[in-house]
Amino acid sequence: MHVLMFEEFGDADVLQWREVGDLRPGSNEALVRIEAAGLNFADIYRRRGRWRPAGNPPWINGYEGAGVIEELGPQAEAAGFRAGDRIGFADSPAANAEFAVVATDKLIPLPDGITTKVAAAVLLQGLTAHYLTCDSHPLKAGEWVVVHAAGGGVGLLLVQIAKRLGAHVIGTASSPEKRAAAKAAGADHAIEYENWVAEVRQLTDGGANVVYDSIGATLNDSLGALRQHGRAVFYGMAGGDPPAVDPRMLMENSLSVTGGDLWNVLVSGDERRRRAEELFSWMLDGSVCVKIAKTFSLADGASAHRLLESRIVSGKILLIPNDGVM
Repeated sequence: MHVLMFEEFGDADVLQWREVGDLRPGSNEALVRIEAAGLNFADIYRRRGRWRPAGNPPWINGYEGAGVIEELGPQAEAAGFRAGDRIGFADSPAANAEFAVVATDKLIPLPDGITTKVAAAVLLQGLTAHYLTCDSHPLKAGEWVVVHAAGGGVGLLLVQIAKRLGAHVIGTASSPEKRAAAKAAGADHAIEYENWVAEVRQLTDGGANVVYDSIGATLNDSLGALRQHGRAVFYGMAGGDPPAVDPRMLMENSLSVTGGDLWNVLVSGDERRRRAEELFSWMLDGSVCVKIAKTFSLADGASAHRLLESRIVSGKILLIPNDGVM
């Protein structure tokens, strides 16, 4: 089989398309023929060495994908899966390959109406948006919500889920195109980062109930955009490390900061499937959709990495283990 791999950290040029030996599933694993893999900034961080991958080189990147079960280990059928089942996964390594071995507790069955491309585009970011809105700060109808990077993959899903739950949404984004995408996703307002705190306080008549902050460097400003008893949900550092937070600022306005990481949420097969089923139900009723910006052949993964790093794209980039592109 062929894989997209790298032997040293660096820019996209370190990625190589190579043939390696075939895989066999272990006792409680499935061999999955990958039909689509989702590209995420975490893949770029691993390739650069900012997040060191497990094990030793060569490394096969990618943690999100979808496809068809080709073969099951001896104990895997007891989990209810069969060869030929369509499945997706959000947190299993080495997805950037023609085949991947996935533990059965990480397999997520795909319902009719959810294609493997859609599943690969939505699972990691969609499950992130799900826990942010249902766990980190359970949204209530009528609340004011600020979504940073609202034109990006998680941001667009956060906007849609927040609107589905009845919130008022302000999206921040760096370009007119991304602000237009946030508005198209349902944001009530889409604003620039310049003077955004003052604009939020004016639009909300005193501050937001919650700010979802994936930028990191904006964390103190996010706290400044909250009303009393508001909450900043910190879940990413796309713009750099967050500054130190003065706890007196929290005390004076009864504010709170919470962090979030998907790996702390997907703690069992039942939990993965429960959350995915709810996400899929929102997609099937039309209230949430995923925007696929572009697909690349997996062999041309370096081009896909460069496009994502450019930050000009709005929506999800997919890698397909064949020559088909869109």
